[in-house]
Amino acid sequence: MKDPREIIVRPLITEKTSALQEQANVLCFEVAPEANKIEIRQAVEKLFGVKVVSVQVVNMRGKLRRYGRFSGFRPDWRKAYVRLAPGEKAPEFFEKV
Repeated sequence: MKDPREIIVRPLITEKTSALQEQANVLCFEVAPEANKIEIRQAVEKLFGVKVVSVQVVNMRGKLRRYGRFSGFRPDWRKAYVRLAPGEKAPEFFEKV
């Protein structure tokens, strides 16, 4: 198994993910593009010490960006929605926002 810090790139904290966390106990992370659901589940459980119920993964396409007369695409990336078990508490850095 890979190092959990290689699988979880960063947490995504936006208005949408904050609402999901409060309503459905769901956390959102940017993950490595080659990571699968099982690796993501194990990485979150190991890093944060919580029980994961389910993982949903979304492949995000890079946006078109223009720099003057030049245009290009931002890189593609992967997002994971992780649902925690009932009664589990989110890590404290999610709560401080």
